[in-house]
Amino acid sequence: MSKSGFYEWRGRPASATADRRAALRQRIIEIFDDSDQTYGYRRVHAQLEREGIEAGPELVRSIMVAAALVACQPRPYRVTTLRDGESDGVPADLCGRDFTAAEPGVKLVGDITYIRTWAGWVYLATVIDCYSKMVIGYAMADHMRTSLVTDALDVARRNFGLAEGCIFHSDRGSQYTSTDLATYLTEHELRGSMGRTGVCWDNALAESFFAVLKNEFVHRTVFPTRKKAVDAIAHWIEIRYNHKRLHSGIGYRTPLEAHNAYVAEDRAA
Repeated sequence: MSKSGFYEWRGRPASATADRRAALRQRIIEIFDDSDQTYGYRRVHAQLEREGIEAGPELVRSIMVAAALVACQPRPYRVTTLRDGESDGVPADLCGRDFTAAEPGVKLVGDITYIRTWAGWVYLATVIDCYSKMVIGYAMADHMRTSLVTDALDVARRNFGLAEGCIFHSDRGSQYTSTDLATYLTEHELRGSMGRTGVCWDNALAESFFAVLKNEFVHRTVFPTRKKAVDAIAHWIEIRYNHKRLHSGIGYRTPLEAHNAYVAEDRAA
């Protein structure tokens, strides 16, 4: 190439394709940053679709690779379920790894996890609705007694209408095999359900939520006190997860959108 030809090429205005790619790159970066750098190309693509911006998944992927936009990665799974005594008499598995539901309030999953703070551990119990994937109940404390689970269930019962005979599925941790929880479920017309000990797939929806919480928030945050952890996690659940984060299991909608869409359809019918 001649010297004059090179400078003539360099001085040409950008093509329409280059301009569109540059604008798309800027919006992708904004979506990625707004997700706290947690969205991979599939969720970024889903958000672009929601905004009416046309771009194929592979185009989004290539732009993210070129821009070095790498979502935070999960840590390896570790078994933490502690069984309390023998498994005789525990409820059967009523889910069979099917974590979908025809409507809200008929099938729930629950589990407990722990969060490290400088002041000691905080324990979080959750109740997740299988229809919307929304966290409809949760409780946090400096202990992991059965009352932590029943407190989370109280929130779910108070804030959302649970069907009579609603399934509450969990692992076989000591809190979930306790007599106190069995009595609670009977009193409130809920049906207990349990997977096998130490088999994460038998309670995959609950495990998946905790993986998201830890990967996208807890492992990237320092909590000086228990109160800081409780407040921050409650905010993340209510604002980020339930209201804003796109969930692949419900068509890349937010859990709140899925729940509200069912309510609207039910009222219209």
